[in-house]
Amino acid sequence: MLKPLGDRILVQVDEEKEQTIGGIVLANNAKEKPQTGSVVAVGAGSQTPEGKTIALTLKVGDKVIYDKYAGSEVKYEGTKYLVMHEKDVMAIVE
Repeated sequence: MLKPLGDRILVQVDEEKEQTIGGIVLANNAKEKPQTGSVVAVGAGSQTPEGKTIALTLKVGDKVIYDKYAGSEVKYEGTKYLVMHEKDVMAIVE
């Protein structure tokens, strides 16, 4: 399993939808990049200049919405993930 460092999180990206609500199938290059996913791992947190660790707000299992171009794509054992800083997450979906 991948373990992010510092204030980073590992997000499993939601699958892209094949068609719109109206039933029109979109070409691969016309699809929008998904902006939702599930947190599968979190780092220990950020460090202050004094050396204290500030824990992350997010936890494993949170469903999140993140910035459109956030993070770095990583493919591990056939699954697509994003590694990003916690600050790139805009909201938790409840």
